[in-house]
Amino acid sequence: MNNFFTQGGAPVIKHVVMWKLKDFAEEADKARNAKRIKIELEALKNTIPQIFHLEVGINFLGSDAAYDVVLFSVFKNEKDLELYQNHPDHRAVAEFIGKVKEDRAVVDYKTL
Repeated sequence: MNNFFTQGGAPVIKHVVMWKLKDFAEEADKARNAKRIKIELEALKNTIPQIFHLEVGINFLGSDAAYDVVLFSVFKNEKDLELYQNHPDHRAVAEFIGKVKEDRAVVDYKTL
């Protein structure tokens, strides 16, 4: 079965990023910046063909341990992940996130 967990049985690359956002940055509050991040990241599916799957979630439970926004994305191979990360549209979103984030956690892994 070919889905975002496997690619016809072949390994795929999962790229997961979580951000804690500043309470106020770039003339907007945390909720507004989270929505902007979600919209801009999801729009990358239309401009970066290497994205196999991408979803963005905004945390709805308040907790000191929780992150505010999560990106879950899938790529067919490491080269596609690299092309995504260096794409100008991704760079533009990353620049904005850099201005509004307080903390960031990331993991990249291969499925078997």
